[in-house]
Amino acid sequence: MDLRSLTKTYKALAEPNRLRILKMLQIRPLCVCEITDILMLATSTVSKHLYLLREADLIVDRKEGKWVNYQLNDHPDPMVADWLLTHLARLLADDETVRQDAERVRTVDRHQLCAVE
Repeated sequence: MDLRSLTKTYKALAEPNRLRILKMLQIRPLCVCEITDILMLATSTVSKHLYLLREADLIVDRKEGKWVNYQLNDHPDPMVADWLLTHLARLLADDETVRQDAERVRTVDRHQLCAVE
């Protein structure tokens, strides 16, 4: 890992909503409208967070039919990103906001949220 990659990783982790997104993606892949609904942020804001997480190699996006799903990267950089994603399950385990996000992830329904034709 070089200095630029390490800086991107730390920048991605330096914002609470991006950490919340990582914790949500631990549960299952989500589309932008689901993440937007759970975080209660503007779509443009969520898109920027997703961009930074993707640039840091922490998440990937995959098109599945009409949906673009975001999920944790199965093959991150073997240094910081790999350590973080491996230990993410234990991080923030007692945080109330993260717990509430997890409950919403289990019930959010993209078919009700997203107007996809």
